Amino acid sequence: MTNIFQVRIELARYRPKIWRRLLVRPDLPLSDLHLAIQIAMGWDNSHLHQFIKDRKFYSERLEEDWTWDDAHNIDYSEMHVSDLLTKEKDKIEYEYDFGDGWVHEIRLEKILPADDTMKSPVCIGGELACPPEDCGGIWGYAQMLEALKDSGHEQHEETLEWIGEEFDPELFDIEMVNKLLNKHVKYKNYKA
Repeated sequence: MTNIFQVRIELARYRPKIWRRLLVRPDLPLSDLHLAIQIAMGWDNSHLHQFIKDRKFYSERLEEDWTWDDAHNIDYSEMHVSDLLTKEKDKIEYEYDFGDGWVHEIRLEKILPADDTMKSPVCIGGELACPPEDCGGIWGYAQMLEALKDSGHEQHEETLEWIGEEFDPELFDIEMVNKLLNKHVKYKNYKA
């Protein structure tokens, strides 16, 4: 039996806040936390990522990465959530897509009693849609929203064609997130 961590993930440097609240076990591997963040936020998992704590960078070591040793990265393949978050109010960052630079702040809000019935991470809250991939980071997303809102904007038609009319920046579907978490991030017999 292991406690449950309640973590809040929010996109940094953007207002209004785009955030998710997840329940995860502390023995969840960081590679699975990465996948849970991708699913909960709505990203496509098509770019590099890293976790950051105390100016140390934790990421997947790729075979073809000849700059690994120069960058002073730490391979997280054997690490778990509890290796970076240990007590309430602990914080780490998660950066996704180094070109667009999507930085997420992850805070351990609460340590809850054990729940052995939990089969995968669970999303218990969130607000607003995730920005679309490759939209140019925080500033590109803000410009995209301006163009979408104003039919007279010089980039309105181009933006609509690119993003499609289905995009709703207000939409957050917690049921879909939990369905995907349950399908793709299953707990195994992890040992912290």
